[in-house]
Amino acid sequence: MDPIITRTSTVFALSLCVACIPPAFADPDDNALVIEGVEITTDVAAPADSPFSRLYSGWRFRSPETQALQTDDFDNPAFAAVELGAELWETVDGTEGKSCASCHNEAEESMKGLRASTPKWSEAAGKPQTVQNFVNSCRTERMGADAWKWESGNMLAMTSFIGLQSRGMPVAVKTDGPMETWWQKGKDLYYTRVGQLDLACANCHETNYGMRIRSDHLSQGQINGFPTYRLKWGGLGSIHRRFKGCMDQVRAEPYKRGSDEFLALELYVASRGAGLSVESPAVRN
Repeated sequence: MDPIITRTSTVFALSLCVACIPPAFADPDDNALVIEGVEITTDVAAPADSPFSRLYSGWRFRSPETQALQTDDFDNPAFAAVELGAELWETVDGTEGKSCASCHNEAEESMKGLRASTPKWSEAAGKPQTVQNFVNSCRTERMGADAWKWESGNMLAMTSFIGLQSRGMPVAVKTDGPMETWWQKGKDLYYTRVGQLDLACANCHETNYGMRIRSDHLSQGQINGFPTYRLKWGGLGSIHRRFKGCMDQVRAEPYKRGSDEFLALELYVASRGAGLSVESPAVRN
C-alpha cells in the first residue's frame, strides 16, 4: 500500500476518534498563587480586543500537587537553576574580563521589569529581542565570550535568574511602532493550521481551553511563567521549546528555537497575556 495513503488514513482515523469522544470540561480553579508572601496575579479581565472574557495563567489549570510546588521557592525544582544563574551573573568570562555584574551591577535592580517587557524592540538588531538575545549580545559584544545555545543549562539558568527579578510584575509588551509588523506575523502564525493534524495554536488554546484531553488540562497557552520547569520534561525549558513541542504534536515541521517565526509568535502570545503576573520560573505538568 502507498505509505502516503496509509499515513493520511491514519491521521483521518485519529481525527474521527477525537471527534467521537466528548472531551471533559473543567474550568480553571479559584486558587490564589502566593509566593513568599506576595500574591501573583493569575486572573485578570481581558482587554476589549481579546478573544477571552478573562485571562488565566496556566497555573490555574494545574493539579493541586503541581500548584503547590510553585508556592514555595524551596520546593520549586527550578530554583537550582536560579542559584546557578546568580553565580553566572557574578562570573567573569570572555576576553574582556567582565561579568554581567560588571556592567549591570545588582540584577535585582537592573533586570527588574525586563522579563515583563520582552520581546522588546532593539535598534541595534533591527528586530525584537528576547531575554536570550539580550544575554548573548552582552556575551559576544561586551564580554568577548561565546554565545550560549538557546536551550543550554547556562542559558536556562541565566534567563530564570533574570526572569525572577520581574516576578509579580504585569506582562506588558509593546506592539506598536516597529513591533506592529512582528506582532501581526505572530498572530498569523497563531491562527494558521499546520501539520498532518491540520491544527493551529488557537484550536487548542482558544477554542478548546478548559477541555481535558487524556490526562492534560488545556490552558489558554499563556507564557508568563517561562522559563518553566515541566514535570514531563524533568527540567527547565524555554518558551520556544514549548512552541516546538506543540508543532511536533500536530505533526508539523517546527521552526528553530530563536528563529524569526518563533520570535514573532512569542511576541504575539505574550501580548495575549497582558496584565498577568510574571511567574518565572513556573512549574507545570
